[in-house]
Amino acid sequence: MNRFVLATVLAMTGALSGAATSALAAVTEEDLARDQETGADVLTNGMGRDLQRFSPLTILNRDNVADMVPAWAFSFGGEKQRGQESQPLIHDGVMYVTASYSRIYAVDVKTGREIWQYDARLPEGILPCCDVVNRGGAIYGDNIYFGTLDARIVALDLKTGDVKWNKKIAEYKEGYSYTAAPLIVNGLVITGNSGGEFGIVGEVQARDAETGETVWTRPVIEGHMGTLNGAESTMTGVLNATWPGDMWQTGGGATWLGGSYDAQTDTLVFGTGNPAPWNSHLRNAGAPVEGNTGDNLYAASRLGIDPATGEIKWHFQSTPREGWDFDGVNEVVSYTDRDGNMRYGTADRNGFFYVLNREDGAFVAAHPFVKDINWASGIDETGRPIYNEENRPGAMNEANEGGKGQQVFSVPSFLGGKNWQPMAYSQNTGLFYIPSNEWGMDIWNEPISYKKGAAYLGAGFTIKPIFEDHIGSLKAMDPTTGEVRWEYKNEAPLWAGVMTTAGGLVFTGTPEGEFIALDDSTGEVLWTFQTGSGIVGQPITWEQEGEQFVSIVSGWGGAVPLWGGEVAKKVNYLNQGGMVWTFKLPKQMASN
Repeated sequence: MNRFVLATVLAMTGALSGAATSALAAVTEEDLARDQETGADVLTNGMGRDLQRFSPLTILNRDNVADMVPAWAFSFGGEKQRGQESQPLIHDGVMYVTASYSRIYAVDVKTGREIWQYDARLPEGILPCCDVVNRGGAIYGDNIYFGTLDARIVALDLKTGDVKWNKKIAEYKEGYSYTAAPLIVNGLVITGNSGGEFGIVGEVQARDAETGETVWTRPVIEGHMGTLNGAESTMTGVLNATWPGDMWQTGGGATWLGGSYDAQTDTLVFGTGNPAPWNSHLRNAGAPVEGNTGDNLYAASRLGIDPATGEIKWHFQSTPREGWDFDGVNEVVSYTDRDGNMRYGTADRNGFFYVLNREDGAFVAAHPFVKDINWASGIDETGRPIYNEENRPGAMNEANEGGKGQQVFSVPSFLGGKNWQPMAYSQNTGLFYIPSNEWGMDIWNEPISYKKGAAYLGAGFTIKPIFEDHIGSLKAMDPTTGEVRWEYKNEAPLWAGVMTTAGGLVFTGTPEGEFIALDDSTGEVLWTFQTGSGIVGQPITWEQEGEQFVSIVSGWGGAVPLWGGEVAKKVNYLNQGGMVWTFKLPKQMASN
């Protein structure tokens, strides 16, 4: 521990929370595999490795959710407010929740009292792109693992918060950071990296959960070598097949949202971010050389990776020769469609929802999930966009001021039809519940050269709303047909995660601070609670002693106030914060 109060906190909470800390069971691979089925714990980010964010619990349902009340609230404290994007985890009566500036807390779920806290000692000069957020941890064995803004991964003792090991993912001085929840598979801790705006190279790494020693690494940009057991393994892709010259060396593709694990196919699935720089003309995308497609693999893609070796099994690139900052990192959710087919669903930043085959990542279908998309007219039968080239930011023009290229208005904006905020899938309705945003942007290209540790964009932009009455839009979509069954509109952008339950409920939050429950079939709002700060966190639910609890982290921040242009001005009145709110039904109602 690195806080002088830790001993005092442990002594005080030992008597209060002894039951919660004295008999913590070690978490096994089987426990992680069964996370969605077991209601008493939430052991994985996504409430199950498939990332469905679906709970089978029905104690709380359409008929009684209106009577849900706060059970307790916990403050992260201090002056370190900023964006709170975490998803809490629950194990043996303890909540583990991360907070801004790379902090993590253990909290007694019966009382809301702190058991321990770990606060990473961040160095000066960290370079987080999009706020100082952390999206959660991972539990395995007797440890909890979480990442820090200086691009490290830390293993802590579940019971005490003591550091077991602390390993470096990448060099923060070069623009790397880490904000995602790690993934645990077969005793390995799997991590990505952040920093796509700094000319870094995206990578997935696997470490031994007990020791922290690296087992394999897999860069996601062609031309870079992977490693296995300390030695070079294979090259990613084929050198200069889709990248010109040496631009692959600073090619971007950050794996900043983390991944999922499909046990049925034994595959890690990771998304990759934008190629660097944003300016597609500098990457030779507009006029590829002979034999070079200009697609800039494997940026803006989904990758299937062998969890034992780090070898790439398949890839699907959602935006080849990407030029709008349409990252492809969005979560990939495993599900089985109504005909029994094994599918992946993923809602891309570019505004299209993709259905892929789980066996090989092959394209099945795509549907627009936001309105007025104009950078492409659609997706062809192979999964490639049908580009509207007049809506690609233009090449640099020496005749223009500063040499900048032709400005265009593109929809969606670079913050995406959907950004990082995770969607949910209901096994009851067969629908995806997608937290989307309706906005566009003026965007233009600018000259840029690479400098280690400096922003590497080569573009300018201003985000603008496209409708007067709303930006945020929670949509219930049929993945087979693309039909939007219902839509919940919100004035400010939606930036929080979504959860759905077998009780017929959909939960999410708004920047205005409202935590809401909706009917999963109709979209009717059934319950709301004002949390006091904007919600950009991820809801969870669990059962304890016959009662169903729901928690959400509240605390405004994230990319919108930092990068939102005209939209940011609309939400600059919102208060920051840092609270975990936990709710339940009054006990007599839960038992009826």
